[in-house]
Amino acid sequence: MLADYRFDTVTDHVGQELGVSPWMTVNQSQIDQFAEVTGDHQWIHVDVERCKAESPYGAPIAHGFLTLSLLARLLMDVGMVPPDVRQAINAGVSNVRFKTPVRAGARVRARASVLSAERKGEGRMLATASAVLEVEGEKHPALSAEVTVMLFRGEAA
Repeated sequence: MLADYRFDTVTDHVGQELGVSPWMTVNQSQIDQFAEVTGDHQWIHVDVERCKAESPYGAPIAHGFLTLSLLARLLMDVGMVPPDVRQAINAGVSNVRFKTPVRAGARVRARASVLSAERKGEGRMLATASAVLEVEGEKHPALSAEVTVMLFRGEAA
């Protein structure tokens, strides 16, 4: 996270990289739980033995929307929400491109930059980050997206 990244300085950081999150492992249990919650039980995600035999990836892959949903946590790890913000609300995701599958057991991390920031009245700011979800050992990221959040100023931390 940028040292001087606060609510009042978000606009100063447009075009700058916020940082890179720690690696996190996407395991088969998470994939199975996502399949259960969403009802998306396609074999390419949940049938380990069939994937070993028939999948071009040799293992189950995470749902695209599971990988996209990981950005919420990983962008928090990067520090997209400044420490003096009392609340941040998802406002949108755009320009999502799925590029590389995430195999069960792979490690991913987010890399984010401030794309835009616009004040929306006293104590509110609409901030957009350009984010990529990198996959350890892969040439291309799992996905790229623009994530927009409404930030609400809080008491200075």
